[in-house]
Amino acid sequence: MGAKLRVVRRRIKSVQSTKKITRAMELIASSRIVKAQQRVEASRPYALQLTQAMEDVARQTGSVAHPLLEEREHSARVGVLVVTSDRGLAGSYNSNVLKVGEDLMKEVRSRGLEPVVYVAGKKGVGYFRFRGVPMRRSWQGFSEVPPYDKAEEIGTALIEDFAVHEINELHCAYTDFLSAFTLRATGKRFLPIAAHEVRGGGARGVHAEYLFEPGPAQILDHLLPQYLITKVYAALLESAASENAARRRAMKAATDNAEELIKILTRQANRARQDEITTEISEIVGGAEALSAAAEG
Repeated sequence: MGAKLRVVRRRIKSVQSTKKITRAMELIASSRIVKAQQRVEASRPYALQLTQAMEDVARQTGSVAHPLLEEREHSARVGVLVVTSDRGLAGSYNSNVLKVGEDLMKEVRSRGLEPVVYVAGKKGVGYFRFRGVPMRRSWQGFSEVPPYDKAEEIGTALIEDFAVHEINELHCAYTDFLSAFTLRATGKRFLPIAAHEVRGGGARGVHAEYLFEPGPAQILDHLLPQYLITKVYAALLESAASENAARRRAMKAATDNAEELIKILTRQANRARQDEITTEISEIVGGAEALSAAAEG
């Protein structure tokens, strides 16, 4: 009986240690969600102003023509960028976005085309490497706090491959951060850039007239690559916020489960201790009765 009690107490200590770790990770993830949200919100005005600048330039040029807007009829290879995390312990976060990435690849194959895989995040790299899926490029080590220069590196590599016809389309699978409680793995087309994104979807009131130096076409040559890099950066920021939200949720569930398990183990320990005391009392009473009987005999 004593051995069983020691085992239960050892398990209680182990679960308590695990609970401390999961609780700490939950608090860290909670603090990072706020910062990640702030980075997402801070990037949106830049993206908005960049889009408006492209609309102004496109309106002055009359017709928009650029390699990044080119719809290629004879596509053979389609790029799929999958954004995952570098660390686990985030519930179904990675599995959801990897499923979207797999669905995109299946859709590409169903059109008779070849998917070209790009991966951001250690978990995605490990997933595709284990399955023997070749990766054109991969990046890792910055999923929780993605810097702009990494988005620029990824965006530049994608633009270069698109320019040399290594890929003729680009789709991105990432996790859209709607709120701390609502995360949605989604897939969107990044290349070629849809013409309506450049021209704008509606009136913005009275349009200002600009004199461009250099010409509008040269300015558009600079703005469109920046626009794609901004979209990649937004996907990385949304994914980072989603990763921290998913990790907080997973760690809270783990902490709650640990607390419940500690209660169950504590009851088992109390029951084992009670059984042990009862056995000791029975042995004492039995011994006393035996001594009493021996004295009377």
